[in-house]
Amino acid sequence: MIQEIFRKVDEGRGLERDDIRYLLENRESVEEAVFEKARAITDLHFHKKIYVRGLIEFTNHCHNNCYYCGIRRDNDEVERYRITPEELESAVAVGAEAGFQTFVLQGGEDAYFTDERLADWVRRIKKIQPSCAITLSVGERSMESYARLKEAGADRFLLRHETYDPAHYKKLHPKEMDQQKRMKCLKDLKALGYQVGSGFMVGSPYQTIENLVEDFMFLQEFQPAMIGIGPYVRHHATPFRDFENGSVELTAMCIAILRLLFPTANIPSTTAMQTLAEDGRNRGILAGANVFMPNLSPPRVRKSYALYDNKAAFALEAAENLRDLKEQIAELGYEIVMSRGDFTGRENYNVQ
Repeated sequence: MIQEIFRKVDEGRGLERDDIRYLLENRESVEEAVFEKARAITDLHFHKKIYVRGLIEFTNHCHNNCYYCGIRRDNDEVERYRITPEELESAVAVGAEAGFQTFVLQGGEDAYFTDERLADWVRRIKKIQPSCAITLSVGERSMESYARLKEAGADRFLLRHETYDPAHYKKLHPKEMDQQKRMKCLKDLKALGYQVGSGFMVGSPYQTIENLVEDFMFLQEFQPAMIGIGPYVRHHATPFRDFENGSVELTAMCIAILRLLFPTANIPSTTAMQTLAEDGRNRGILAGANVFMPNLSPPRVRKSYALYDNKAAFALEAAENLRDLKEQIAELGYEIVMSRGDFTGRENYNVQ
């Protein structure tokens, strides 16, 4: 069956539910072949180059109360912060000096950051590094809001759908959060011309193999430019504190399946992978990931952007250690590159 799956991949036909279910349920017996195939596809399109994005976690205020997240509204253990415009400019200047051509502004859904404030920050970044790409990861907003931010200079937007199954979504979020609203946001972003990223957690509480199958089927329909996934990692101050962490091994398989399905998408090896395994970042790359996001946030706030416990925010996850990161990536046979790394798979991108 694995050869038939690979044949479909080579012909660009996508995969059916049964194909994806087979890969997930038989992970241990097929992963070596799947990883090899995923690497071959990645190397064909990205030529052993790993793109880096400078991550700036600018606020940990959030009005949402997601049951899995360490910066949820009701967690009063968190030391809340917002970086200043001067800290933003300093972080971008440091990144620009190091050669970064993409900056990712990530934060909780913080009402303080109105369209005007965020647009101003986008323009500040572009003034320092005019040729850069700016990715926003700031959650659910109106289409008008997304349009204003796009007009200000934002190029990409990350909004993980987390889980496509509505019943599962309800188990992970309070009742005031609406899965259909998130889906509308994703469609709005795409309609506005953003390079849009989505994704899901692997091993989140109550997740089944069928949930994962539905996630892959949704992404095949949506055709994102970027796909960010990572293992669920628990946080001690959430309602899900007693659930087990997700599996790095299963996450790596999911990355590989994504690469089979999306040959030219930008797929990061996420910090959550590195948090759960010392070689987690490398495992993601060897499964088909082509993006890594070193942390450019001001050091004073990094520990406070704790979406989960024991976050790997220092050591090689920090942008100031880029030289060491380049050496480790080179040992895997890959090269760190600082270019924008824009999504190039335009043929089916606007299919709704």
